[in-house]
Amino acid sequence: MHVLITAGPTREYIDDVRFLSNASSGRMGYALAETAQQRGWRVSLVSGPVTLDCPPGVDLKRVTSADEMLAACMELLPYADGVIAVAAVSDYRPARRHQGKLHRSDGSLGLDLVPNPDILAEIGRHKTRQWTVGFALDSNDALLRAREKLSAKNCDAIVVNLPATMEREDTQIQILDRSGSIALEFQGPKHIAAERILDWIESELAGRHTPDQ
Repeated sequence: MHVLITAGPTREYIDDVRFLSNASSGRMGYALAETAQQRGWRVSLVSGPVTLDCPPGVDLKRVTSADEMLAACMELLPYADGVIAVAAVSDYRPARRHQGKLHRSDGSLGLDLVPNPDILAEIGRHKTRQWTVGFALDSNDALLRAREKLSAKNCDAIVVNLPATMEREDTQIQILDRSGSIALEFQGPKHIAAERILDWIESELAGRHTPDQ
């Protein structure tokens, strides 16, 4: 079994020193990568900037921006049996990056933002035999938005989590299956959550696809 996992945040630079990003620590994605490797899976990990060490035996591709993450995923997707998209990708980027460092002035500064590519949707459009599991993080109507995401992004399952867990060791998750039903709930350490998620994937998704040779 060859799984492609995305993890961590992306950074979208405003100038040479400032960027747009979020509070994702990458812990959940790295826990999934380590657990999958320990189960004998081949793991390709595409990671945004984090302070975590790569789990032994995992093939790591480091990226910074959403565009870089998309390119890495599209390159690896044909060789993967499944995708677990954990990364917290920045939804927007500056329309242009300023050269050098912007300096303070007494006036206000406007920032023109444009949408980033939707990496999970692109994977959903281009996948063939692969199963895909996305992550949905929201503070309002989380289940409703996750169910919309299931269909819109052609996922086989969605893992719902909360913003409060982004920089913590523990998490609280719900897995929604293809029908939108809650198939699993868990609250506790992220490394145990990784075990539960992979148990469910092995039981419900992995057996439907031919392993990578």
